[in-house]
Amino acid sequence: MARSRFAPDRGLSFRMGLTMVVLALLYVVLIGAISYGTGAVWLGVLIGLGVLWGQWYFSDKLALSGMGAREVSPAEEPELHAMIDRLCALADMPKPRVAVADTDLPNAFAAGRSPERAVVCVTRGVQRRLDERELEAVLSHELSHVAHRDVLVMTVASVVGVLAGFLTKMLLWSGLGNNRGGNNNAAIMVLVVTVVAAVVYGVSFVLTRLLSRYRELAADRAGAILTGQPSALASALTKISGEMAQIPRKDLRAAEPYNAFFFVPALTGKIDIASLFASHPPLEKRLEQLSRISVELGRE
Repeated sequence: MARSRFAPDRGLSFRMGLTMVVLALLYVVLIGAISYGTGAVWLGVLIGLGVLWGQWYFSDKLALSGMGAREVSPAEEPELHAMIDRLCALADMPKPRVAVADTDLPNAFAAGRSPERAVVCVTRGVQRRLDERELEAVLSHELSHVAHRDVLVMTVASVVGVLAGFLTKMLLWSGLGNNRGGNNNAAIMVLVVTVVAAVVYGVSFVLTRLLSRYRELAADRAGAILTGQPSALASALTKISGEMAQIPRKDLRAAEPYNAFFFVPALTGKIDIASLFASHPPLEKRLEQLSRISVELGRE
């Protein structure tokens, strides 16, 4: 965990370490499956390392591009920069780059492979809806993700899902393996590797969702303790969650791929089995924790 004044969380550190170990094993399995499916070990290693490097190196750029965001200077957003300057000084951490997404979706997220190369992004929608105290609380939450380095873990974790999806499509669409014997052998090979990819994807999906829910609670706690204003974060959570229902469904669906990184998930409101694997804990649980922190800090 990065050194800063954000409250440390041993539970988060343990979960991140365990997740990385399991994902590393799954990654090796996937590279082996790609090598088997293509008949070339070097190709499996090359594809695996290439995807990993690309996700790691370009994660911040991909997130900003996907949300239609751009970096802004202090001259363009003086109040936003001043707020982040104060929080970074309070937390004793490097200042990340600052970006704004021109969308009415009220949200914020952090991305990047290290605290020195991170970016914190807010949307125009969240700027319009929150007051200064609430926005500062949200930014403190996002900065804690950067300080805890859980953004990096989530970025690396996403690679397994990307590779599993790539492997499945590669086998189903390109017909690789047809030159490795009879049709029956090729069909069996495709079936086995596809099942392996599906199982790996399922395990990685559950692992990252469990980590994601815990890291949101950890960021809520660390961010609220840093600012000493858990009520401001609770107010922001309540306000944004309520406003999400006013956002057009097409905009929510477009933003759903980034839910694991958002302050509040962009949900269409549909409740089904997928809610069991939500990227964020229930709003009630987050508010409960903030209420307890208020008592601990003597705010109530």
